[in-house]
Amino acid sequence: MTGELEGAIALPDGTAIRGRGRRDGMPSGPEPDFGLYLFRRPGTHRKLLRTTVAEWEPSWAADWVDWPDFRMPRDGRAAAASIAAAFGRARAGERVEVVCDGGTGRTGTVIACMAVLAGHPAAEALAWTRTHYRRRAVETPGQKRWIGWFAAHLRA
Repeated sequence: MTGELEGAIALPDGTAIRGRGRRDGMPSGPEPDFGLYLFRRPGTHRKLLRTTVAEWEPSWAADWVDWPDFRMPRDGRAAAASIAAAFGRARAGERVEVVCDGGTGRTGTVIACMAVLAGHPAAEALAWTRTHYRRRAVETPGQKRWIGWFAAHLRA
């Protein structure tokens, strides 16, 4: 656990997290201690992606959330638990990355949810994410609504 992940951002409470797209490949520098991957676990894909990264397995601890592109996670409660656990690891000082295919929609949604966990108001989490992570983060109305669902789920 030495060195920060290349491309990591600081959440509102200072917790470092890296979002990226797996199509972009692995950045240089230290490897993550943990990865939260927002697609089916390798080997469970119904069809292979156009790239050869579909069967990649990390050498570090990881969790997968079955989350179709441009949609919401198939199991919202399990996804929320995985997001909270990944945030907890990052807050404890582990190098954590969040990854989907392009690094924008699903990854942006999770980073917005982590901003809520870091104490940022849920109603402003999307704007915060677009300012600090990617300008086009969170791509669909459903993903925007899911941030609100996540925040409400935390309060319940």
